[in-house]
Amino acid sequence: MFDLITGKARHIPQHATLPIVLSTTAQALALAAIIAIPMLFVADQMPEMPTMMAFVAAPPPPPAPPPPPPAPAAAKPAATQARPIPTISAFAAPVIEPPAIAAEAPSVEEGFDEGVPGGVEGGVPGGVVGGVLGGLPEPAPPPPPPTRGPVRIGGQIVAPALIRRVEPFYPPLAASAHLQGIVILEAIVDRDGTVAEVKVLRSAGPLLDREALLAVRQWRYSPLVLNGIPTPFVLTVTFNFSVAQSS
Repeated sequence: MFDLITGKARHIPQHATLPIVLSTTAQALALAAIIAIPMLFVADQMPEMPTMMAFVAAPPPPPAPPPPPPAPAAAKPAATQARPIPTISAFAAPVIEPPAIAAEAPSVEEGFDEGVPGGVEGGVPGGVVGGVLGGLPEPAPPPPPPTRGPVRIGGQIVAPALIRRVEPFYPPLAASAHLQGIVILEAIVDRDGTVAEVKVLRSAGPLLDREALLAVRQWRYSPLVLNGIPTPFVLTVTFNFSVAQSS
């Protein structure tokens, strides 16, 4: 300004590039400081990551190789077996043909004779001379057929013919006393057809039972033959005593 007043002109240097470079550099540094300072604060606030240590186990050792197979056994030489020496039996046929064949002497066992003329065929050597005393025993007779019990009449077994039948007597005393009823008897007939045993199955009183028993004991039948064998049998007899029958 003083120069303006004095009217003297000041010389301005032509080299103005250096201030521009310095200014640009200062602005760049200021911008970098503005960006870097907030990042430093953010970095201070971030948590610290713990140090991690990784342990890696060593791999197991490889298995041992299998043992080598055993060597094949050496073949044993076959033992030479001695050939048996053949033995010649005294009873073997001769190989060389004999000049003559002698007759065989009769063999007699010690303590036994050759037999007795007229003995029993198939006898025992050294038996009794003359055979067995009293001769050979006769065969036993066959056993008798087993006894068969009485069979009951009925079904396929039919009672044989009744040869003799006796009716029971109705006593006048029983008729006057009006004694009546049914008497049932069981009779066992023997092999010859006669009545061997009688018993009362149903009673109509002692008087009527006695007359029924007396009548049946007098009956007679034809023999019952089964398979060719006379057989006893059992049958039932029924009598009906009534007052109207006696009148």
